[in-house]
Formats: sequence, structure tokens, C-alpha cells
Amino acid sequence: MDVESSTAHEVSVDWRGRPCEPGRHGGMRAAVFVLGIQAFEIMAIAAVGNNLITYVFGEMHFPLSEAANVVTNFVGTIFLLSLLGGFLSDSYLGCFWTMLTFGFVELSGFILLSVQAHLPQLKPPPCNMASMDGSCEQARGFKSSIFFVALYLVALGSGCLKPNMIAHGGDQFSSSGGSDNAKSLSTYFNSAYFSFCLGELVALTALVWVQTHSGMDVGFGISAAAMAAGLISLAGSFRHGNKFRFLDKACVRDAEQGGNTKPESPWRLCTVSEVQQAKTLLAVTPIFACTIVFNTVLAQLQTFSVQQGSAMDTVLGGAFRVPPASLQAIPYAMLLLLVPAYELLLVPFMKRLTGTRSGITPLQRIGVGLGTVAFSMVAAATVERRRRDLSASGARMSVLWIVPQFLVFGVSEMFTAVGLIEFFYKQACAGMQSFLTALTYCSYAFGFYLSSVLVTTVNRVTARHGGAGWLGDNDLNKDRLDLFYWMLAALSVLNFFCYLVCARWYNSGADGSDAASAQIAAEGDAKEIS
Repeated sequence: MDVESSTAHEVSVDWRGRPCEPGRHGGMRAAVFVLGIQAFEIMAIAAVGNNLITYVFGEMHFPLSEAANVVTNFVGTIFLLSLLGGFLSDSYLGCFWTMLTFGFVELSGFILLSVQAHLPQLKPPPCNMASMDGSCEQARGFKSSIFFVALYLVALGSGCLKPNMIAHGGDQFSSSGGSDNAKSLSTYFNSAYFSFCLGELVALTALVWVQTHSGMDVGFGISAAAMAAGLISLAGSFRHGNKFRFLDKACVRDAEQGGNTKPESPWRLCTVSEVQQAKTLLAVTPIFACTIVFNTVLAQLQTFSVQQGSAMDTVLGGAFRVPPASLQAIPYAMLLLLVPAYELLLVPFMKRLTGTRSGITPLQRIGVGLGTVAFSMVAAATVERRRRDLSASGARMSVLWIVPQFLVFGVSEMFTAVGLIEFFYKQACAGMQSFLTALTYCSYAFGFYLSSVLVTTVNRVTARHGGAGWLGDNDLNKDRLDLFYWMLAALSVLNFFCYLVCARWYNSGADGSDAASAQIAAEGDAKEIS
């Protein structure tokens, strides 16, 4: 049996099908439109996700632990669905049409959420969940169904958008650009994270303030408006984009059997590109797995840490009351300064030390983030223990004491999130960029799902002797959130050492991925952790 293979290559054309001109098409000029939809989309989804526990607990009247699981399952589903978005883009629709289609799906979810939050007949009667008298009616039946349909329309749209925003922007930089292209890609990924931080900052300050003072219905409506603005920005990338790609896949010669010619079964013979894609996917899986615990820590900052802030003194200066969800904006405000400083100061400095064009390699960048995230949970556990002790005497701790846990995580995320996206994108074979980028978000999904599993498991194990469990009460003064945080800190340390083993294995060449190894070697990154 003879097998012929042709090297996969791409032909770049503009929106009218004409060959691209490097000076006129692609590059940062086109990518800036993608950065626009990324900023607006994260602004819309962050305003919902980061304050969702307040709405689910306070207005839909779910118990606190169930409300936390609703949030983590929602966010986890968003990131898990990124695999669907990557698959549809790489196999059928392309980045642009996938983003446009599911952008409207996400927009419809925001609109339905706003309607549900506005109409009293779609919510249970108002009551104070903190009263602990059991009189609050939990949303069930039709009311609950409307809420979850709207919520998961948002999840479907956002999940399918996320990997394609990164991949579509990265595709604007020609793969034939050599060293300049490698540096441009690194700059683009840092710019994408800056755009992400900007969207998060606006969401966690202005939009959360609107939700707190004008109602969640208005807040959800503003999220819908932000999503619409993102779709308008996406339309701008259609004219300037340079990557409507046509890939020549590896060819397989027909097998001759008994004088009859028929195609070989795809179950018996794979193309060269399919084999290479499988090898690449297997090679990066251990690195992917080591980022799951990191995102479990993120889940706590979006759920229990918000409720932790609600149990503290949120008044500053005698008059201004800080919405607890807005505390998550602090690291993003800091990162708006740190990301440019990283690009302009640290990268040139590290480039002189390491000889690597991006300063440090993606695997090293991931390692720095995974190595520091445990300190976020250490800070959270220490503060929570002190808060509980003070509450027993009737005193309230200032909400500013939980700022360090957000700051430490923000710095960790700057290294881990950007490093992971850059790592996956650079390892991708032709036709896999969106799918491998989706693995980044899939890590978030598993992290949030793991959080739900841990919350449920910890409650069951710690309630065996007749108690309510560490997280089994609606009152944090009776729960043991501090012990849960310490457990996550220990898991983070263990996970970091597992990552060091996996990264060293990857660098040893045990993956056997010729394309990935060749690409790393070409960029001077063959040994990423010494």
C-alpha cells in the first residue's frame, strides 16, 4: 500500500479573495478589532459571572453552597464548550463565522437574563436569606427553567467565542515572518491579556456598581449592550483579516484490491496531519492537566471570596460602600500597569539573560504562575480565620484585608494564563489553532468543575459526625472556609511539583512530536526549563 503525503500549507487571502499584501493586511492592524470584541465580551460575561453568586443566593434564594456550585458549573460549562467552538472553527466554519454565530447566541442569553431579572413573576418573592428562618422560597419550576436557559445560552455563546478570539487574532501574523513573527505573537498575546484585564476592570467596577445600585436587570441589560458592541468590533476584523485559509491536507493514495480501486478506510489509515495532530495533543495533555488546580483556586475567588467580603465591613471613608464583587477588580487594575511593564521592561531584560526572544519561554511563564498561586490561598485562609475570630466578639474586619488574596492571584494569572495560551498556540499544527487554544479554556472548565466536586465532597466528609460540614451552612461565621482554603493551598503546592515533572518530561523530547519539537527548536526554545 502506497501512501503519499503533502505538506499542509495555507494561502492567505483578503475578504474579497485576493492575495494578501503584508503591508496592508493582517498584523496588529487587523488584530486590534479582535482585541475589541475580546474586551467587550469579557466585560459582558465578567459582570455576570463574578457577581452571579449574589443574584443566585439573594434573589433566586439558592442555599449558599448550591449557589456556589451554580456559579462554578456555569463558568465551567463556558470553558468546556470552548472545545466545541474550536472544533467547529477548525473543521467547518472558520474563526470569523463561529464568533459571529455564537456571539448572537450569547447576546440572546444576556437579553433573556435581563428580562427574567426584571419581571417579578419570573422570580421568587423577595426575602432576606440571611434571616435563617427558612421562609425564603427557592426558585423552582418555570422560574428556575427560564433562569437556567438564559444562563446556558450565555455559556454556549461565550464558550464557542473564547478560543476563536485568541486564534483569529494570532492568525493575523504570518507564519513565515521568522523571528519578527515570534516576537509579534508574544506581543499580541500580552496585548490580548491587557484587553482582558481592561474588560474585567470595567465589569468589576462600573457594571457591578450598576448591578448593586440599579438592579441586576439593568446590569444584565448593560452586558447585552457590551456584547452588541463587541459584535460591531468583530465586523471590522472581517475587512482587515488575512487568514481565510485553505489547507491542503495530507493525501492518501487509493488501495488496489483485486483490480478494484477504492479508498482505504479512515479507521485503518490516518493522514500524516492526523497523526501529527494526535501526537501534539498527547504531548501537551500533562501540561494542560497541571493547570486545573490553578483554576480551582480562581473559582473560590469568584464565589466564596465574594461572600467572605459580604461578611466584612465594606464601608470606606465613612460613606462609600464597596460592592464585594468589585474587589476582584483590584488585581486587574494592577495588571493594567504590570502587563505593559512586563512587555517593555522585563522581556528585554530577560531576553539579554536567556537569549529567548520572548524573555522567558511559555513553560517557564506557566511555572512561575503555578508556583505563586498557593500564596493566594494562604492569604485567604489567614484572613478568614482572623475574620471569624473577630466576628465571635461582635467586631467586623475591614473588607480591604481580602485584597492580598486577589492581588497574588492576579500576578499568578498574568504568568499562567498568557503562558498557557502562547504555549498551546505555538504547538498547534495546521488546522488545530482554535482547538488547542480551546484547551486553555477547558482547563478553566475542569478547574471550576473540580471546585464543585471538592465543595460537595468536603461537606459530606466533614459532616459525617453529625455536623453541618465545613461549607454546609449559609453563615460563614459557622462554616470553616479557612480550612477549605488551607486544603487548596496544599493542593496547589503539590500541583506545582507535578508540573515541574511534566515540564521536564516535555522538554526531554519524550512526546515524540516532530512538528512541535521542530517549532520550538526554530524559536530557540527547545529547552524551556533548565
